[in-house]
Amino acid sequence: AAAEPPLRWEPRCRQQLRHLQDGARIAARLPPRLEGRWVSTGCEVRPGPEFLTRSYLFYANRLFKAYQFYYWDPSCRDPSYSLVIKGKLRLRQASWITRGATEADYHLHKVGIVFHSQKAMREVASWINQTSGEGCSGFLPPGRTWAPGALYELLSAKTERDCTAALGFAMHELSLVRVEKHYQPLLQPQQSGSRLVEELYLGDIHTEWVERLHYRPTGYQRPMQSAVHHVHPCPACGIIYRADEHHPPILPVRAQLPMQLSGSWVSTHCEVRPAVLFLTRYFIFHGNNHTWEGYYYHYSDPLCKQPTFTIYASGHYTQGIPSSKVRGGTELAFKVTQARVTPMDQVTVMMLNSSEPGSCGLTSSWSAGVEQDITPTNGCLALGIKLPHTEYELFKTEQDVKDRSLLYVGERPTDGSSPDSPDKRPTSYQAPLIQCAGAPEEFSNYVSLKYLGKKDANGSEALKSLPVAFLLFIALLFLRWD
Repeated sequence: AAAEPPLRWEPRCRQQLRHLQDGARIAARLPPRLEGRWVSTGCEVRPGPEFLTRSYLFYANRLFKAYQFYYWDPSCRDPSYSLVIKGKLRLRQASWITRGATEADYHLHKVGIVFHSQKAMREVASWINQTSGEGCSGFLPPGRTWAPGALYELLSAKTERDCTAALGFAMHELSLVRVEKHYQPLLQPQQSGSRLVEELYLGDIHTEWVERLHYRPTGYQRPMQSAVHHVHPCPACGIIYRADEHHPPILPVRAQLPMQLSGSWVSTHCEVRPAVLFLTRYFIFHGNNHTWEGYYYHYSDPLCKQPTFTIYASGHYTQGIPSSKVRGGTELAFKVTQARVTPMDQVTVMMLNSSEPGSCGLTSSWSAGVEQDITPTNGCLALGIKLPHTEYELFKTEQDVKDRSLLYVGERPTDGSSPDSPDKRPTSYQAPLIQCAGAPEEFSNYVSLKYLGKKDANGSEALKSLPVAFLLFIALLFLRWD
């Protein structure tokens, strides 16, 4: 059975976790059906940062046409340039690395770019002219005037020309695919029943710019949704669906909210991380003394039903300041000072009991379902947890279309390392947490531009690359369950 949340969890937080563990609500077919159009549900942030929206159309004959719309701003209201991407996709076997995903091969036929201002044209041309080889050095001659609606060819399979590298462009996201289906209850009181929702998960983008062109995904980006079967309401969906490279989507104005961190926040989905970690997160922030607590429930399957281990961590955080690098984000530092681990299966128990003496709790004392404090051993080497530990974080709060508060925490480095210095601070976000309980006694902690801080949603979790031995244990576990 999955680990139960602590008794002092708010009822709504406990209910949200149980909702996530109701596997009957989600169906994922292998291989997935991709035919049709898939759209972003809002403004997306990629490492860099880059702000974009996406609209991908897959045909029954395996051809695809994808739009990527890039913006200057985190609200996706000021377009910079648009890419139109054409190619072919072939689904292959189920992934043996990322359980629940399907591997795919893709081939690009053409990539074109349309600039939406002289500034965008000048900037992109300088990137290409500076960083590309001979074939692209004259992509756009200096002084060329911006022509609204003109399409310039970045890549052509026929002529073997490829000028996309300067943009950090690759479509490796298509090499890992998962489609989930679930049903959304109808919102109107007079209606009963539910509405089908289909979500398309494509491979994650490496957090290091220089690795993007080579990285093969093992995790996912924020999901796109079917243009036909999407969550309602979705103000952005129709706008993105109707857009093309000449008419980029301009998303509706969203109110900028002050950062109010106090209270309890919990995952909205079973989350997937690179290096094959499935988890749910639960955080409590105490704004009156700037302390935090976090629970990380790890699983071996993409529905978060087969628990492997749980980490509890706590510490304190600094007052936040608006990020100068990622507009709309807040920068904080988090200190992890205490941690406890509960192994939930025999594979994890075996791994912890065989760890180096003195490196992870009491030597050879681990047993399934029994929590142990790892603070006296300064963490747990086998799980990559080091104590005490400081992480430099980025996060933001938003309200969704149902006026629920969402908390976005900085994306973890793809290589499994920790953002343990200011230069490693994230420039993009993980999947959002939803507020499941407020902190009424702390309502006065509502600061406008001096946002209050929030906990690193992974303050203790992937603090270093997971040891190879542990990943082998997990791989063996997959073989047993499959």
